[in-house]
Amino acid sequence: MLEQICPILPSRDFDVTEAFYARLGFATRYKQTGQYLLMTHDPVEVHFFAHPAHEAATCDHGAYLRPADVDAFSAEVETLGLPRDGTFPKFMPAEDKPWGMREAALWDPDGNLLRVGQEIA
Repeated sequence: MLEQICPILPSRDFDVTEAFYARLGFATRYKQTGQYLLMTHDPVEVHFFAHPAHEAATCDHGAYLRPADVDAFSAEVETLGLPRDGTFPKFMPAEDKPWGMREAALWDPDGNLLRVGQEIA
């Protein structure tokens, strides 16, 4: 019955959010200034709601993405030159986790966590 679940994440500034996700290959499907932003990277959809007072440092929003190849995703994001710690956005490359997953972690400019993983073969 269900085919997809799409996160709805906060954004302080749609222009900043849009530019960041475009660098990841997402395209804007819908934008209503000050209200809502929808970006797609088929078949993935990420929705954003306007939250100008949102604080990235205390953000508890996120999503878990399952690409066909987490290492290819990690290598592609590495080319963006994002820091590994400190301010947002930031990125931690893929590594094996004790729970049987290989995962990378990407935080967008608003502190939203995109954890990306696949099962270790």
